[in-house]
Amino acid sequence: MQPLVAPIPALDPAELVRTARHAVLAGIGEEGQRRLAAAHVAVVGAGGLGSPALLALAAAGVGSITVIDDDIVELTNLQRQLAHRVEDIGRPKTSSAERAILALSPGAEVVTAAERLDSENAERLFAGADIVVDTSDSFATRRDVAAAAEALGIPLVWGAVQEWHAQATVFWSNPPQGHAPVVLADLFPLGTEGEPPSCAQVGVLGALCVQAGGMLAGEVVKLITGAGDPLLGRLAMIDGLSARQHEIAIRSAVAA
Repeated sequence: MQPLVAPIPALDPAELVRTARHAVLAGIGEEGQRRLAAAHVAVVGAGGLGSPALLALAAAGVGSITVIDDDIVELTNLQRQLAHRVEDIGRPKTSSAERAILALSPGAEVVTAAERLDSENAERLFAGADIVVDTSDSFATRRDVAAAAEALGIPLVWGAVQEWHAQATVFWSNPPQGHAPVVLADLFPLGTEGEPPSCAQVGVLGALCVQAGGMLAGEVVKLITGAGDPLLGRLAMIDGLSARQHEIAIRSAVAA
């Protein structure tokens, strides 16, 4: 697998301090850390999946992160998120996400966009990004994200966790050389309507968000550094309540 981002010639002392504690990441090494420090990742969503994904990217040493989200922090979803605190309730998710990222990685560059992404602003919001991570919960937003990533030729990592049941998909709209492109598919899990979830169910969903958000960040690190093999063409269907998981193949553009 070819690395997505070229390394900067050398890390300055501040960057060395910022990234040294993360050098234990398997397969990354010094060159991988320099690639991560040179990378610019745009993340759509700072809530359920986006919150742990953002913190994992900051902890990995990604040098520049754009956070895009128009929502505010709410008490009802606080249990599913890592970047926000009780005192953040009623404030934009982007502001608390920025604080949490900088607490982990003080030298990182954080750009926030407290606006809803759509077909009109997507390409502007993704400008300069090496890779896009979409953790949004709207099919319309996911469609606009994918269209903009395709237009700009930016690789896309996508994931979703929905109420009561969950799913996570990882694929690239502009995959590394040697891999077939993947057709964007959106799946709606069963059992997503009905009474509000209990506290126990919210706890399960929150744990699932942390797990899936970390998985998305892990795939981003693989793309940036060339470590390991991507999960291209595999779809992980996760049922958070019954703790079952099964995988199916994603259709490639060739087979469409």
